[in-house]
Amino acid sequence: MKLIIFDVDGTLLDSQHAIVAAMAEAYTQHGLPAPSREAVRAIVGLSVAEAVAELSAEAADHPQAEIGEAFKLSFMQSRARSPDGMALYPGALQIIERLAARGDVTLGLATGNSRRGVAHFIERFGLENHFVTRQTADDAPSKPHPGMILQAAAEAGVRPEEAAMVGDTTFDMAMARAAGARAIGVAWGYHPRDRLMAAGAETIIEGFADLPAALGLPEKAMAS
Repeated sequence: MKLIIFDVDGTLLDSQHAIVAAMAEAYTQHGLPAPSREAVRAIVGLSVAEAVAELSAEAADHPQAEIGEAFKLSFMQSRARSPDGMALYPGALQIIERLAARGDVTLGLATGNSRRGVAHFIERFGLENHFVTRQTADDAPSKPHPGMILQAAAEAGVRPEEAAMVGDTTFDMAMARAAGARAIGVAWGYHPRDRLMAAGAETIIEGFADLPAALGLPEKAMAS
């Protein structure tokens, strides 16, 4: 194992309330019923365009591009109003710092978020020096297409089979399997355990403290 790739929303960052609220505002601005919390949770991880397409799949008259832009604006405004409104999950910062200090692995991100959103996330939590590769919805096809992992592996100088994807959705698991990488699910995110396993998760961790063992990383190799 040489590259560990993390999803952001639902894996490292608990952002569901902001996402659900922004999507509701985007739809109501266009005079449309807000999608349910369950429906929005189900599409977290996709790019905005793919997410709106899923939510409006049975409504051909929905202005999907406009809804997507309204969502982006609402989410950005919410983040600006309440910069502390989204928190890291327990243990997330500690595991990132612990793994980044090792000499035998490197870290990356693969998210349906935008470059701007990832930059805000990195700055907000002081993670500027921790990720060697950052794949976003602006850089690759939406999950579960394997492009994000393939590009991350190329940038990190490893083979896809030397990478592991850590995520909370079926999109993360399917993306990893399609790329030939390992797939590690998390128990606290937006998709249930049975769906993660069905999508290809080799295991599901209950907390970040379980991740090194799940990856088979020895207790060694701290960088000097």
